[in-house]
Amino acid sequence: MSDCSHGPVCTMPGSSIPAPLNAVCDTHPDRPASKRVQGETDSFGCEYHHLCVDCVASLQAHAAAYRQGRCDWCGTFAEDLRNRRDYDEGMTGRIYRVCGSCVKKERAAIDNDQDEW
Repeated sequence: MSDCSHGPVCTMPGSSIPAPLNAVCDTHPDRPASKRVQGETDSFGCEYHHLCVDCVASLQAHAAAYRQGRCDWCGTFAEDLRNRRDYDEGMTGRIYRVCGSCVKKERAAIDNDQDEW
């Protein structure tokens, strides 16, 4: 781990930005870092990882496999999981792995609430 936030963040794990100038890869200190990627995230903040081009490619390959599993909201097995926060818990609350069906239901409920206002 190269760095950590100084308080809560509203971005999701896996979010990335270009690495800071002169940063080196956390895994390969002989290589320059190309990206700073957000790692473990909770309500207190997050960890950032500096990754070289090869490590970024490896992370992207791993992320594709991470999209499969049980939805935290409905419990069904899905192949399209994504990170999501519950709006009622706030934008720096717990991160859930949620299927596309639950995301659609949530969006429909939000649209319905907005129409009522």
